[in-house]
This record gives sequence, C-alpha cells and structure tokens, in this order.
Amino acid sequence: MSTSTATTTRTQTDKLLHAFSALADLGEEIAATRDFGEMVRSTLHVVLGALGVRRGAVAEYEAGARSLRCVAAWGFGPAMPDSLPFGEEGAELFASGRQTGLVAVSPARSPATGDLFGARLAAELSGLGVELAAPLVVHEGFVGLILLGGKATDEPFTPEEREIVNTMARHIGVGIYNHRLLREVERRAEENHELYENLRGVYRDTVRAFAAAIDFKDKYTQGHSERVGHYSEIIARELGWDEGRVEAVAVGGYLHDVGKLVVERDIINAPYRIDAKQSSELNRHPAAGYEILRPIQHPFADIPLMARYHHERPDGRGYPEGLKGDDIPLGARIVSLADSFDAMTTDRPYRRRRAFSEVVEDFRRNAGKQFDPRVVAAFCRALLKELRGETRPRMIMKLLGKDYVDESASVPALEGLVAELESDAYAAAG
Repeated sequence: MSTSTATTTRTQTDKLLHAFSALADLGEEIAATRDFGEMVRSTLHVVLGALGVRRGAVAEYEAGARSLRCVAAWGFGPAMPDSLPFGEEGAELFASGRQTGLVAVSPARSPATGDLFGARLAAELSGLGVELAAPLVVHEGFVGLILLGGKATDEPFTPEEREIVNTMARHIGVGIYNHRLLREVERRAEENHELYENLRGVYRDTVRAFAAAIDFKDKYTQGHSERVGHYSEIIARELGWDEGRVEAVAVGGYLHDVGKLVVERDIINAPYRIDAKQSSELNRHPAAGYEILRPIQHPFADIPLMARYHHERPDGRGYPEGLKGDDIPLGARIVSLADSFDAMTTDRPYRRRRAFSEVVEDFRRNAGKQFDPRVVAAFCRALLKELRGETRPRMIMKLLGKDYVDESASVPALEGLVAELESDAYAAAG
C-alpha cells in the first residue's frame, strides 16, 4: 500500500471515528438534557463541531403559523430572525419523503429549492450564509430543519459527511418530536387540571348551596352548617392534614346535618326543649344523613361516615351506635367538636349563647368524654394563633362576631387548657 493511500485511509478512519464519537455525544445530549432549548443548542454545537461548519441553526416547524421558529443558532449574530415563513407545500414535500437528505438552499445549485423554500425564503437564507438544509422528519411528519453554512475550510461536503448530517438530523428530529409530545401532554394535563379545578369549584358551590338548604329548614340555626364546615377545616389544618383531607372534612362539616331533611320541621323549629319522643325522632338524622349521602359518588369516601357518626362520643355514650374512642372516624370527631362549638356559641330559641369562658371550661370538662382531646387541643391552638395575631384572616373570630371573645382573659385560659391536654396525651402515650 502506497504512503498516500495509507494516509487517505487513516484520514477516513479518523473522520469515521470522529463521526461516531459525535453521534454518541449527540445521543447523550438528547437523552440527558431536560431543558429543550439547552438540548437543541448542545446538539447544534455537536453537529457544527463534527463537520467543522462555521454557522448553523435548528428551526422548528410550526404548522399553525406556517413558519420556522429558530430554536438555536450559532455564527449568525443578530441577523438570524426568530421566525421564517415556510409554506405547507415545502412541509408536505419533506414529510412525504419525495425530498430527502441535504438540500442546497441556493436555487442555482438545486432546482428543488424553489418548490421547497420559495424564492423569497431561499434568497433570505442565502443572504444569511446558509448553504444547506437538512429536513427533520419523524413518523412521516415534518418537524423542522437544520440550516448549515459552509465549512471553515471552504471544502465541499463529502458524501460521508452528508450521511453524517442526515443521521444527526434523525436524532435531532426525534428530540424535537419527543419534546412536542411532552408539550402536548403538559397542555392536556393543564387542561385537565383546569377542568378538575372547575369541577371541584362546582362541587364546593353545590355542597354549600345544599348546606344552606339544610339550614333553611331550621330558622334558628341558619348558617350553622357553613360555620361547622369552616371550623372543621381549621381543625384539620391545625392537625397537619393534607389539602385533600382538609377539603373532605370541610365538606363533611357542611353536610353533617343533611339527615335533618327527613325530620319534621316542627321538631327542628320547636322554641323549647323537645321531649323524649321528639328527641328520638331528631336523633334519627345521623343515620338518615348517611343513607342520603352513601349512594353519591363523592370525591372523598369518608363524608357519609362523618354524617353518620358526628354525634358519637369517645366515652361510648353517643349515638347512633355507641362507638368509643378510635372506633369513631377522626373526621367525625372533628365535625362533632365543630358542631358542638357552634351550638354553644350561637343563640338558640330556648337559650342565649354561652360565654366564651364557659365554652373553654366545657372543652376542659368533656375532653376525653364527649370530645377527642387531640381535636380539642388542635382547635384551642388554632384559637390561640388567631388571638395572638399569628393567623390571617382570623376566620374563627369573624364567625364568632365582634366583642364575643375577651382576648386578654381567653389567651391564658386556652394556653392552660392546651398544656393540660398535651401533657395528658404525652402521659397516655408514655
């Protein structure tokens, strides 16, 4: 073998190895880079470096706008526009496979240029120093172009280099195509999220309207269900529940008295303490509420149970089943306290609302009996945060009304009760 032949062979081998190395780098960039713009810029640098080209760009085809959007460019300076017009005819020719491989941009060098680019775009690209274009086609879809200037050596592209460009174009095309799929998935996900949020809003509004309808039957307690929903939500947040569970217990609070729809209106609106027979009738409402809510496909499974068990007590003296302690769902224990708190802090036909100090004392006396101590402690902590100005807005104070709570006297009382409840809880845990 002559020296010149050996040198040529070695040069071709070096170019082939360099091309393989560039392709490996290209694949790694496309696979590893999550940022789309960074991925395209990096892959463009790999292509230009592998071929020794002075300038180049990657443009993504946007069918709706009938244009090529410049995603990455190198060596053009500010002359490269962000967008270039590109008609459907050229896109269809590339997508159909009737025009493959590198295409000369200058009409003088390629008769097909006029059909692909149009005279105006071809002239603009030539003026920018673009000599060749490689189509990016994936699954018979045209996704864009690689635009290349001349080589730094001013040598023409060899057949091997043209094939390297075509191979790289397939890699880059797949990268852009996958990004398009991701963008579409994200767009659909955003649409679905908006739809879900709208449906949640409709659901919440429906629940609140239903709660208002429940309270409308009782002229003395209008607004009760909504207040119980708010108090339940506040307690759940203080207990550290996630947003889904917080929303569920709020809905449980709104709907806890739905069973009263089957109770005689005269019993509900009696302006006196009802007798045993009437009380028995009224006590049907938790079980009735459960039966009303159970067939409905709620977003939250525990809502019917909150209606059924919100009159159960940790000491087992509640109804309808006499459950004890942790056998009562925690959501129902939250709603129970919120329900009782609103009953104690609002006027009823047969009594005025109790002083706040009496309510705190009731919490102390009935923690562990009527109320779950952990729930009482959480509600008292929430009250303290509002009284100390640590929480805005002060929703509990707003619901209770102006001047109901003597802040200077209530803070020490609540602090003492929380300390008692938490020390008892720690002792029990130990």
